[in-house]
Amino acid sequence: QVQLVESGGGLVQPGGSLRLSCAASGFTFSNYFMTWYRQAPEKQREWVATITTGGATSYADSVKGRFTISRDNAKNTVYLQMNSLKSEDTAVYYCYTHYGYGYWGQGTQVTVSS
Repeated sequence: QVQLVESGGGLVQPGGSLRLSCAASGFTFSNYFMTWYRQAPEKQREWVATITTGGATSYADSVKGRFTISRDNAKNTVYLQMNSLKSEDTAVYYCYTHYGYGYWGQGTQVTVSS
């Protein structure tokens, strides 16, 4: 059974940092691309960043230079380091695996507010 469990969300002030984690199980993690998405209130879910099996990364323009996606295949975990956070980064963050038809985690709330 595929499981993706996000953690690390919370309340942070503008300019602050958070690191999200997504622990995966139920599939061979190292063989699949992993992606982070986010969904702000009353907005559609949007792509944030993707990491390939080889470690190549790509980012949405809105987070480029501020966010870093990484993976630890030994721990079956993908991370999202978020720096210089802005109020517009407030959203529920989801990880997604490209295994099979695709699976989503349950999400973790990130709130950027003073």
